[in-house]
Amino acid sequence: MKNYIFITKQGITYQSNTSSPEPDIENCQVIGFAKGNNENEDLLKTNFDEVICMELKNEDYYSKAKYFYLEEYK
Repeated sequence: MKNYIFITKQGITYQSNTSSPEPDIENCQVIGFAKGNNENEDLLKTNFDEVICMELKNEDYYSKAKYFYLEEYK
């Protein structure tokens, strides 16, 4: 079965420890994940309009994820 991730460019995000009342980071938000060929009906319960769906090629995507701590590179 294929795995999918659903994301959107809509919405706003703030960095940790920000003092600005304005959003200060431009990014995508993960809305959800799905497995199989049917659409994810939970998407219809959100207020998002533009949703991007991408297939996750690695079936074991979650356990093989790599984490990076950017503080180590500063």
